[in-house]
Amino acid sequence: VQLVESGGGLVQAGGSLRLSCAASGRTFSNYVGWFRQAPGKEREFVARISWSGGSTYYADSVKGRFTISRDNAKITVYLQMNSLKPEDTAVYYCNTAPRVGVSGYWGQGTQVTVSS
Repeated sequence: VQLVESGGGLVQAGGSLRLSCAASGRTFSNYVGWFRQAPGKEREFVARISWSGGSTYYADSVKGRFTISRDNAKITVYLQMNSLKPEDTAVYYCNTAPRVGVSGYWGQGTQVTVSS
């Protein structure tokens, strides 16, 4: 499966962005997640959704501000990011895997920059 992220950009603190992750080749595996990596830091988990059941899980740092959702017909997962903070600046990656903790497939990433 190929994953293509889009929707990144430059936004002021307090603003919003919506990231998209579209799958091609075949549908997503059981789980679809968003991760991010800031300069000089390790990649970290942001949010996850069950592709079939729709259950969601968030990192504490984004809970209440970010929302992950899916569109089964478009084979696309979204990450709505509100109340953005400068510390949200990172490259955001989409991932799909059959089980939590398994590497799975990754997209190429999309840059999100939040200015103060």
